[in-house]
Amino acid sequence: MECEFPTVNSNMNEIKEIFENVKTIAVLGLSPDESKDSHRVAKYLQGQGYKIIPVYPKGETILGEKVYNSLAEIPFEVDMVDIFRKPAALDAIADACIKRGDVKVFWAQKGIVNNEAAKKAQDAGMKVVQNQCTMVDHRNLQG
Repeated sequence: MECEFPTVNSNMNEIKEIFENVKTIAVLGLSPDESKDSHRVAKYLQGQGYKIIPVYPKGETILGEKVYNSLAEIPFEVDMVDIFRKPAALDAIADACIKRGDVKVFWAQKGIVNNEAAKKAQDAGMKVVQNQCTMVDHRNLQG
């Protein structure tokens, strides 16, 4: 697979605004394995006061929160999706976010870029961040 350079991306001022306004974060691909990046990042964000919503194909709870099998199953508002999935999955994720209608931020983690999906999310009114880590950016903005 060819690596993409993100052509659709928010700047640091927009990212600062994202962290100030977001309250609920659906973490797609949140592993119950504490050694995985998705778990460490979600635990950090939870510790910063964000409501974490695990989206994972199995399990009942992760980080003390109910696990949902898909974004569509979440019965309450989702401000942001934080994506730990392969770039090819982002097209379907963008579609699911658009279908929900409440997702304001489409965030693909470090190493994850899909410009077509990002453009689709942006065109639907979402802020988009690709190839950046929510934990690293949040820490950097905290000083």
